Amino acid sequence: MRTASRFLIVLIFLGVVLGGIFGYKFYQFGQMKEMFAQPQPPAIVSATTAREDAWTPAKKAVGSTLAVNGIAVANEVPGVVETINFESGDSVKAGDVLLRLNAAIDEAALRTRRAEAQLAEQEFKRVSDLLPRRAVSQSQYDEAKANFDAAKARVNEAEATLSKKVIRAPFDGTLGLRMVDQGEYLATGTAIVEINMLDPIYVDYTLSEKDLPLVQTGYQVEVTVAAMPDEVFSGEVSAINTSVNPETRTVRVRATIDNEAGKLRPGMFATIHTRQPEDTEVITVPQTAISYNTYGDFVFVIEPGEDDQLVVNRRTVETGQVRDGRVAVVNGLEAGEQVVSKGLLRLRAGQHVEIQAPSGEQTNTEAAE
Repeated sequence: MRTASRFLIVLIFLGVVLGGIFGYKFYQFGQMKEMFAQPQPPAIVSATTAREDAWTPAKKAVGSTLAVNGIAVANEVPGVVETINFESGDSVKAGDVLLRLNAAIDEAALRTRRAEAQLAEQEFKRVSDLLPRRAVSQSQYDEAKANFDAAKARVNEAEATLSKKVIRAPFDGTLGLRMVDQGEYLATGTAIVEINMLDPIYVDYTLSEKDLPLVQTGYQVEVTVAAMPDEVFSGEVSAINTSVNPETRTVRVRATIDNEAGKLRPGMFATIHTRQPEDTEVITVPQTAISYNTYGDFVFVIEPGEDDQLVVNRRTVETGQVRDGRVAVVNGLEAGEQVVSKGLLRLRAGQHVEIQAPSGEQTNTEAAE
């Protein structure tokens, strides 16, 4: 009997405790429900209107700068460096002497060849004078003439060999770093210095075969390089390759860029925009109005809601080119529609908003953000 009474007391105690806990939780739930039931104040946002702009279509690609003429100057014959007539980085004209090799042996050989040629010439003249008098045969005349011609050819050969001891600039350009020293022996084909023609300069890039109809010679291009990202270099398409690479299905395009200041150097990584000659109308919004997402880009469109209040709705859009801080919206937005331009992260679909005053005064909500 006592055991049953104790068990009943424990059950009553547990019931009171559990009832108190559930009652308190129910009270909290009611308070939260009442709090969420209260209308939230509208979010203060900056708004902008999608507008129609005239943009020149441009195809973006990447490529590299390339000298119109660019080689490593090398010697055709071996020899020891006698004089060096340039410094690294010099600008030179075609024909300027860059380097001389020791030519003492070649000069001596040339003198020998000239002496042989002089003797052969005298012999030929004697035979020529005797031929009309039948003092020599026709075969002796022919032999003397052949010896004279061969002697002259050997002189020309010696002069050509001697001239190769003088290394000259093959074209106008800018020299790179000197790679040889005074007194150094140079084997045939030793690189002496790089020379590049820098003005104008080429930019080579590739486009997909499907973009081939969008590019023609004469189209204007704008080029930027990583070394000077804020500077734009202008030029035009000068050549398009006649074949498409069967492995990558791309075609190689070459543009010629003015480079009078010499800022562009061969081998630079370049971003190229190839522009078409006619403008097209596009819908644009500021870049800040676009929320870029893995699953698709979207904007918050401001639309009228109930009780003359404004609400925002999330809308997926297809974006295109970016130019001067504005983005082209290819699909999903019409000209004249209002979109949120700032504060996208704190918005949700269907939320009430209030557009910030045109004066641009900062609200407390924006200051907190």
